Amino acid sequence: MAETKTKKLCVAGIFVAVAVVGSLFGFPVFGSKCAPIQHMVNILCAVMLGPFYGVGVAFCASVIRNLLGLGSLMAFPGSMLGALLCGLAFWKSRNIPLTLIAEVFGTGILGGLCAYPIALAFMGMQAGEIAFYAYIIPFLISTVGGAVISAVLLAALKQTGVLGTYR
Repeated sequence: MAETKTKKLCVAGIFVAVAVVGSLFGFPVFGSKCAPIQHMVNILCAVMLGPFYGVGVAFCASVIRNLLGLGSLMAFPGSMLGALLCGLAFWKSRNIPLTLIAEVFGTGILGGLCAYPIALAFMGMQAGEIAFYAYIIPFLISTVGGAVISAVLLAALKQTGVLGTYR
């Protein structure tokens, strides 16, 4: 039991590092920085570690990205809601396509909508002058990219048998 927890914690730490380093490969879309690697990490965490590790990894990666100046406050609602939703979807269904859709919906739609009040409260009126649904488009672009990358990785991990060791 302790060995399993230690293994999951080590893998979670590696995923945090991948998400932080992967944010260097982001691109700006409509005032938001799209980082598809974070969404790939969310899905891999959901499948390999579970929903609560996924949320923890998303939170830790968002904190580190913000401390290093690699992300914005928008990293919190998008990554954490996506990680929670796709983690719960995989936990309940064990269906990878549903997990990918849950990440896209959680980050793209719910995270995009939750980003607006955060922009109003913490980023000033300039960020709040944008319509409340304006964050949905960049979040969707980012999360769809991450979902495609993770679908390819999950197919490779499943084919090699590595994925079976985490379930």
